[in-house]
Amino acid sequence: MKKHSYTAIYEEDPDGGFVASVPSLPGCYSQGDTLEEAEKNITEAIELYLETLYEEHKEVPEEHLWQGRIEVAI
Repeated sequence: MKKHSYTAIYEEDPDGGFVASVPSLPGCYSQGDTLEEAEKNITEAIELYLETLYEEHKEVPEEHLWQGRIEVAI
């Protein structure tokens, strides 16, 4: 079994809870009432996403993502 590693982005939902996304896996999103729950849920979503790709004999994307924090003053 090959291990894969992806960056998950967590955003606080104005209505409460957190939304999680994986930029390298288009359409891979989840949510949770807490950050911990969102992390658990996005992990499951990634697993299901990758299982579907394997079942359909599609290429599993490798992550080519660089991130940085940009500070601006206005």
